[in-house]
Amino acid sequence: MTDLRALAHLSGLEQLRQGFQNGDAAPIAETLDFRLVYVEEGLVRFESTPTRAVYNPIGTVHGGYIATLLDSACGCVVHSTLKPGQAYTSLELKTVFHRALTEGTSIVTEGRIVQAGRRAAFAEADIRGVDGKLYATATSTCLVMEAP
Repeated sequence: MTDLRALAHLSGLEQLRQGFQNGDAAPIAETLDFRLVYVEEGLVRFESTPTRAVYNPIGTVHGGYIATLLDSACGCVVHSTLKPGQAYTSLELKTVFHRALTEGTSIVTEGRIVQAGRRAAFAEADIRGVDGKLYATATSTCLVMEAP
């Protein structure tokens, strides 16, 4: 995985595209087996198919897996709006679980920017099956700052 701090001279979109083209993935994406498949400024998409390895004790996909996908989509879409030398951190993530998700269900997680400002950015994301069924949604607030 490329250390994004080494790419601070690039915009956030350029950083994401460079990583996307190089096949770089964050360790969490490798661990949970989700892939960034589309990125433009203000819009990102991940694809994944959860397995039984991410189940909770009641026999469905764990909410933490779902929240991780939504947080990743919100974070990456905010990242896509950053200017060179900027960084961000999540301040808040609100998730809503609309229906149970089970293993083998191919899903698309899409993140969209609501508004990106100098100090704060607001994003939203949803998880849908490839058949269009809505599984979960989220909103996120991120602090935008100078890169360390």
